[in-house]
Amino acid sequence: MVKKLLYNRKGLSGIITAVIMIALVMAAAVIVWGVVNSTIKGQIETTEACFGNYNKITINNFYTCYDTLTDTFHFSLSVGDIEVDSVVVAVSSEASTASYTITNTGIATPELADYGSTVFGTDLISLPGQNAGKTYLSNAFAEKPDMVQIAPIIGGQQCEVSDTLSNIELCF
Repeated sequence: MVKKLLYNRKGLSGIITAVIMIALVMAAAVIVWGVVNSTIKGQIETTEACFGNYNKITINNFYTCYDTLTDTFHFSLSVGDIEVDSVVVAVSSEASTASYTITNTGIATPELADYGSTVFGTDLISLPGQNAGKTYLSNAFAEKPDMVQIAPIIGGQQCEVSDTLSNIELCF
């Protein structure tokens, strides 16, 4: 009889071990799911603001050029049907690189002017409105830039580069 009780306890401890193992696996799965779920939600929130902006903020190739007479770089931005907080414009040449953040509110920048202006640093440079375009001048380059890239900032999130122009012509 005593042997029978001991035998049954051994079987019972195997069942308890299996239940504990299943509970540990389920707890680990819940922890992993919580970490993965929060990471995915965070990534979705950061990319959600930028989703769908492709081809809505562009460089206007026709009005982007380098003027050798005045050593000014002209670049033109076009904004489509999208609300943008600001746009980061990165211009690079063999000798130098410049980066500008153009906002909706307008900022005076020493190296930028609105097209048609002759004085740099006095204009409040701002983005064009929705479905509009605007041309800017930069006096930061003594030679023709090699490339200009733009990246919009939407909902406080900087998006990927939305347009690049690497074949910059001379102005006529």
